[in-house]
Amino acid sequence: QVQLVESGGGLVQAGGSLRLSCETSERTFNNCAMGWFRQAPGKEREFVATITRSSISTLYTDSVKGRFTISRDNLKNTVYLQMNSLKPEDTAVYYCAADRWDRPSTRASDYNYWGQGTQVTVSS
Repeated sequence: QVQLVESGGGLVQAGGSLRLSCETSERTFNNCAMGWFRQAPGKEREFVATITRSSISTLYTDSVKGRFTISRDNLKNTVYLQMNSLKPEDTAVYYCAADRWDRPSTRASDYNYWGQGTQVTVSS
């Protein structure tokens, strides 16, 4: 079965760091773009970052540029999101998602497989 499992969330003070991991059950995802999205209470799901299979092409939402870094290790079927200089407004449930194709999409509707999410809470 297709599964994506996020981990690494938690509670951190503003200015701190967290590293999220997303382990996939399908090696075929190594040929597809992967993305991170987040959803805060009362808000819509928001694009955070995406990375193509080659790891050459990456996109970030403006609010996290310079602070977050997406990466992947295809040998481990895992994608990561390193989050530095965290702010209270980064508080959300973070979701890992997989596309069927290798495209750096910012649209949630382009992603076909989703994890259950991991909570990130940043205190002030």
